[in-house]
Amino acid sequence: MTFRRPTSDQALSLAAVFHYAEWVDRLANRGEIPDTELANAMAVLLNQNPDSIADLYGSVDNISEGVRLMREMIVSRYNQRADVTRYVIGIMYLARRLYSDPERLKNIADGILNAKHQAEHFSPSHDNVIANVAGLYTDVISTMRSRIQITGNALYLSQPAVAQRVRCLLFVGIRSAFLWQQLGGKRSHLLWQRKNLIKALPT
Repeated sequence: MTFRRPTSDQALSLAAVFHYAEWVDRLANRGEIPDTELANAMAVLLNQNPDSIADLYGSVDNISEGVRLMREMIVSRYNQRADVTRYVIGIMYLARRLYSDPERLKNIADGILNAKHQAEHFSPSHDNVIANVAGLYTDVISTMRSRIQITGNALYLSQPAVAQRVRCLLFVGIRSAFLWQQLGGKRSHLLWQRKNLIKALPT
């Protein structure tokens, strides 16, 4: 059996999943995230009709941690980032579930559109927009049968602002995993095309 080689767009959307899983882990353990990272993440989530991958993520530098982690982890036999790996797996699973759930997808689309209008009056990373998107995650994603359990510093995770940002980053990860599927990304790529996925990443 032959498989089509992964495309650069597929590889970048998958790298974005790793990127946002990494920032979920950092936020859960450190309690903060750079303003630029949060702004970029929210811009990705609110851009529901991008013209291209470049239009969605902008410079590859914006998902550089994901590119780095994907190179390190996807072909490694040793799992040194267990929590990040678990988040990636959970994100990918939820995206697959959503792919066949039109009712939830409509609720998400309506909610994101509302958040986008709100962001036009404030900014994509304004606290009100963050709270809105985090509430959408709670109402739509957290009610699914499988949930992603976040491990980190309880002092930070107990703070509403941190918990809201974690949900937003998970949402962006799910959005990227959903895009990976729309672009033709398949589990067979992760099983049999790992080296080609890495080759498809920008050098």
